[in-house]
Amino acid sequence: MSDVSAGKADPARAKRLADSLAWAGDGAAHLRGLMTRMGGDAFGAPSLLPGWSRAHVLTHIARGADSMINLLTWARTGVRTAAYESVDQRDADIEAGATRPPAAVCDDVITSSDRLAQAVRVMPAEAWAATVENLRGREFPAVEIPWIRAKETWIHSVDLDVGASFSDFPAPMLAALLNDASRVIAGRPGCPSVRLIATDRPMEWVVGDPDVAQPVRGPAAELTAWLLGRSRGKALSTTAGSKLPSVPRWL
Repeated sequence: MSDVSAGKADPARAKRLADSLAWAGDGAAHLRGLMTRMGGDAFGAPSLLPGWSRAHVLTHIARGADSMINLLTWARTGVRTAAYESVDQRDADIEAGATRPPAAVCDDVITSSDRLAQAVRVMPAEAWAATVENLRGREFPAVEIPWIRAKETWIHSVDLDVGASFSDFPAPMLAALLNDASRVIAGRPGCPSVRLIATDRPMEWVVGDPDVAQPVRGPAAELTAWLLGRSRGKALSTTAGSKLPSVPRWL
């Protein structure tokens, strides 16, 4: 994915778009490398996502690319184009796709990613400001789509459970992801107040009320894995005698 011409009138938006496109492109390449190293039997093995095999995860990524192509088409043409036909159809497509031979799954991930990259290339600069809508009805500007794709490819690379980790993420993306997740989770019912303190860089993130936030310390990658529910936080530390709190689901 690459198109850094968009958003020149808004430097902040242009930088966010350029960063997100780069991270999404890196994530696609990372996934291709992981698939290349997976043996045929590995595709049917369980992923880290309950009830899903690795083929389910990869098919989900491919259908996610198609949904984003639909949204980019909506932004570019002004013609409402739903991300998915319906929740039921999306789920059925993933279930059906997960039963295919490994070579077909790999080809689907690669070709859908290439189609998405082409859809990005034909986006007019002004179209990135258009409002689109996700499957849950949330409206957002099209400029967020590459960021959503970057998160999808990198996080699900970990969910494949084939050796990838949050330590593989580009460092600036990891910081942006912690910003994003901290903001979203803070709005969930029952969310505790925590202060995430990175031990490998001079950064911290607050979830909830900063005045009563419980300190949680660790490498940024470990903080991210725990906050996103991909780790129990064994590599993290808290104030003496206190346990890690439970945080709501991110998505």
